[in-house]
Order: sequence, then structure tokens, then C-alpha cells
Amino acid sequence: MMHVCDLPAEDSRSCSKAPEVSSVRVQLEMQSLWRQFDQLGTEMIVTKAGRRMFPTFQVHISGMDPAAEYVLLMDFIPVDDKRYRYAFHSSSWLVAGRGDVAAPGRVHFHPDSPARGAQWVKQTVSFDRLKLTNNLLDDNGHMILNSMHRYQPRLHVVLVDRSRNSQRFAHRNFCTFSFPETRFIAVTAYQNHRITQLKIACNPFAKGFRTADPEHRADLNRASSVGQTDPPALCLPWSEAASRSGECQRRSDTHLQPATAGPVMDAASHTHLYTPAPVFFSLPGQWDVLTRAERDLTG
Repeated sequence: MMHVCDLPAEDSRSCSKAPEVSSVRVQLEMQSLWRQFDQLGTEMIVTKAGRRMFPTFQVHISGMDPAAEYVLLMDFIPVDDKRYRYAFHSSSWLVAGRGDVAAPGRVHFHPDSPARGAQWVKQTVSFDRLKLTNNLLDDNGHMILNSMHRYQPRLHVVLVDRSRNSQRFAHRNFCTFSFPETRFIAVTAYQNHRITQLKIACNPFAKGFRTADPEHRADLNRASSVGQTDPPALCLPWSEAASRSGECQRRSDTHLQPATAGPVMDAASHTHLYTPAPVFFSLPGQWDVLTRAERDLTG
């Protein structure tokens, strides 16, 4: 995969990463399960109240400086500018036209942020609190997505730099990881019945669906589509983010692109995007003055 360096046009310096982020590697957990879903065309439910993702986005991180502090956050970027519809006669997704206007962009901070590298690398990092919504007026910090649009989740690893000139080197202090097998289409109700079956079989919170008789299961599925059950950001430039203050379970899945040879992400084999860091990461000590409410605004 490509390695991208995004620097201001007037900056002719080479794109070099800070030592604390240059060796960071990220491995997607439950990768085989993600790939199973991806082969079918992963769908994620969005509701007005917000719905958790399944499979859950979980990673294992290595290569961090044990003493350095890092913030982990996620966003979702559109894969393209198209809107899709599901063709039941061919069991496939088709382009239905031009995509809708992008919804308000947000990022979701991992609740343990900031934390030292020693803490992040000792266990699996799970974004199980993240919820997806199609409510443009959402005030709960959920990730706002447009239904019938395709998205790519991204993980950002940001070094907390408290030096006085941190803003000058902000582009060196974070890297972005994305896994093609985690791409999905946002839907208000599952379109592909095979996706429904796989989620029921693999989601530990779907026990009721597995034990119900076929007729009752159909009722449960309809209820799920309107958000009555709760099992399981947009493409957001950092400049916009800165303006805001604020198997089954052991397997994994893939969708729009063939999987790469290795499951571990690093600078040589996976996508690392370098864009201007959010203001509150580049100003010394700025994170400390953010209130809990302000952090929650970003998810």
C-alpha cells in the first residue's frame, strides 16, 4: 500500500516521522472475520440513536516508546463520492448516483487517551464504545454517516508533544493506519441476507436471534433495522477536527480490496497519512485543559 506524506506546499522538507511514531506497528484483530464480511460486502447499521459496529474495530499495537504519551482516535472517510443501492436479483451493490453532501465530520477518541506507550502495547485496544448514526443533529458524539455510502475506518496514532515548538513539527507527530478489509456500506437495515446470517452467527450479543424460531427471527430482524435493539466520521480534514474542542469473536473479515500479505501495519507495507495534527495535540499541555465534556463532543 502507498505511503503518503502530506506537507504544506511551501515546506520542502522531507517527510520524516518522529522517532516515537516511526516504529509504531498496528495489527488488526479478528482479521479473518473481517475478511469473511468483506467478501460478502460488509454492512454497518446506522440509526438515529447510534449503533455499535460489529465486528468491533480492535487492534494490537507495538513499537511505541514506553515512556511517551499517545492519543488514539478514529474517523471514517468516504471511499468515493457515490451512493449505492442493493440489487436483490443479483445480490450485489450497484452505484445509484452521486453521493450526498458529506455530513458533519467528527473523530472518536479512545477513552483511555492520552496514555503512555507501555499501556497501549500491553493489551488489545478496542473501540467498542464507538457508535454510528445518521442523525445530522446528533449531540452525543456519535460518528455521523450517510446511509448507502461506503466508508473506510482510519486509526490515528498521535504523539503528545509538550515542547514549545511542537506546532512546527506537528506533521511528524502522528501517523494514520487503515485496513481495506474494514471498509463497509452504511445502511439503516441489512440488505444482504448473508450478512445478516453471519452477524447473527458471530455476534455474541445476537444470542436471541440464534435461538428464535424463523418467524420470530424475522420480527427481530425488522426491529433491529429500525433501531429497537442495540447489538453491535466522517471524512474529516485535520483542519476541521482542530476547530472542534471537544469464530466468531476470534475471527476477522475483508471487502473492497484484496488483503495484503501481512496482517501488521507499518510504514513500509500499509497506509500512513501525514496531515496537520489537531491544534490541541500540537500545543504544549493543551490536552490537560480540555474538560471531559469537551472530549466527549468529539466522540
